[in-house]
Amino acid sequence: MPRKLNLAVLGTGSIASGGYGPALAESEHAQLWSVLSRDHSRGSEFARTFGAQSQQPVHTSIDTLLQDPELDAVIVATPDKLHADQAVCAAQAGKHILLEKPLATDAEGITRILKHCCPPKITLGLCYRLRWHAGHRAVVEAAHQGVFGDIHHVRTFWGFKNADASNWRASSEVGRWWSLGAMGTHLVDLSRWILSPSQGEVHTVASVVTNKVWKGPHDETAIAALRFAQGATAEICTTVLFDAPSRLEIYGSKGWAVCEETFGREAAGRIWTHEGPLSFPIVNPFIGLIDNFVQSIRAGTTPEVDVVEGARNSEILLELVKNFC
Repeated sequence: MPRKLNLAVLGTGSIASGGYGPALAESEHAQLWSVLSRDHSRGSEFARTFGAQSQQPVHTSIDTLLQDPELDAVIVATPDKLHADQAVCAAQAGKHILLEKPLATDAEGITRILKHCCPPKITLGLCYRLRWHAGHRAVVEAAHQGVFGDIHHVRTFWGFKNADASNWRASSEVGRWWSLGAMGTHLVDLSRWILSPSQGEVHTVASVVTNKVWKGPHDETAIAALRFAQGATAEICTTVLFDAPSRLEIYGSKGWAVCEETFGREAAGRIWTHEGPLSFPIVNPFIGLIDNFVQSIRAGTTPEVDVVEGARNSEILLELVKNFC
């Protein structure tokens, strides 16, 4: 078996400690090598907890972390506005990149990443973990195989109740979107994953966005409507104002599928179709993400969600809020 690739995690927030750290500890193809944190003690705790293997496992400077010749790749798990700078730095250091969504928060950042993170020299994959939910993969494969006939519409909803506006995504310092940045970017990816193979690219985008509860600069609730080139439509709703069961619904000319409460990190929930309930194994989606990324590096192939897909997702998010003020 080839050696495990050495990956650094940039950031020690909840997605790193609840997702990437545990997945790297379990992965057969990659291992935690080092960590970047503004707080050295927090970085040390992360490194100990998840078994970082480097002799210098903790860094407070991205420059020193990237200078390590034994480091193969980085997982960028920092706030959204830091993604472009950190991805470009990693690419210039010759490191491959697994980048938390969204790719970037403005057109300039998208352009810079596309310029510097070019295959085959640099492999860049996006962290859309909902693609690695075993039930989602089964349903989407069925859709692509024509089990539901011609797919005409996809509907998604994801809500999470925030107690206040203290979340970093609610401010402009390191965030660009709130509900759309946390959840909406995933739903755009799901819609394109399901529809693009048969329906082409997103052709038309419309939105309604509100921020009337905490009156901050970013979206609290967002509703998006997408029309694809061949006519199919997708409907997206995200909110940070209330909890409700998450939903993915697929409607075709011969059948339908509904996924409920399947968006959590544990990749569980319920799925049923016009034919009845669908059983699926519970698997760690972060391991699927990491293993696909590592296999792409080794084979010189494109990751499941590559830099071009990530760029289009961010462009759609920017279009959704272009008239929001």
